Amino acid sequence: MTPRWRVWIIAALASAVVVAAVYFPSLRNHVKQAAKITQQTEEQARRELTLPFLSSSNEPRIKTKLFWASHADDEALTPVTVELPLSNDPVLRAKQVLNTLLAGPVDSELRTLPPDAALLEFYLLPDGTGIADFSEALATSTPSGIASEQLAVESIARTLEANVPQVKCLKILIHGQEVDTLAGHLDLTGTFALSPAPAKKP
Repeated sequence: MTPRWRVWIIAALASAVVVAAVYFPSLRNHVKQAAKITQQTEEQARRELTLPFLSSSNEPRIKTKLFWASHADDEALTPVTVELPLSNDPVLRAKQVLNTLLAGPVDSELRTLPPDAALLEFYLLPDGTGIADFSEALATSTPSGIASEQLAVESIARTLEANVPQVKCLKILIHGQEVDTLAGHLDLTGTFALSPAPAKKP
């Protein structure tokens, strides 16, 4: 190999290294973005597949209270009454109201839960403990901070409290696992007590 060829080969290799150094970080970012979009798409698809089976045309439409952020105070909740076809089965009813809560209000600014979050499963133990298992987006997309995290959990708890009296306390899991906090602040290792809905006057 002549010195000239050796110089050309070294120059070509150096150029390849420079191109790789510039291109690969960009490629990695594109891959991460694609993975995130895929995850969100899968969660949205799961929610869309689940929702049609949560209600039946035979179920009566019931006035249902959903708790979203208040217009007057973005750190407070306000109940919004909507009519939904709800099951008498407490587990199915819990799924119905929580999926409606996740779908969000008409005014997206009043959301308490991330739009990409999904309810994966809901269980009701004999002692009245409701276990709500959410996708990872509930933890990763909820703004970090005690106020926003508290608002998210309170909206879930108050919505269950108002519509599913069989649920006495709430346990939140993320993708089937217990986590220490929601997004770095609010403790999720315990349960959240629910107050029974007031009895209706005859």
